[in-house]
Amino acid sequence: MIRKLKSGEYRLYSRKTDPRTGKRRNLGTFRSRAAAEKHEREVQYFKRHG
Repeated sequence: MIRKLKSGEYRLYSRKTDPRTGKRRNLGTFRSRAAAEKHEREVQYFKRHG
């Protein structure tokens, strides 16, 4: 899940909420949306192949 920040950067959040905090976990901040989407695909890959 990617959200645009006020600074113009994009932040990748986990799809599920973190049970400890009740919020989504921050998985990284990126300058461009394409970079955030690329990292999201990498995260999904490692969930299955890690």
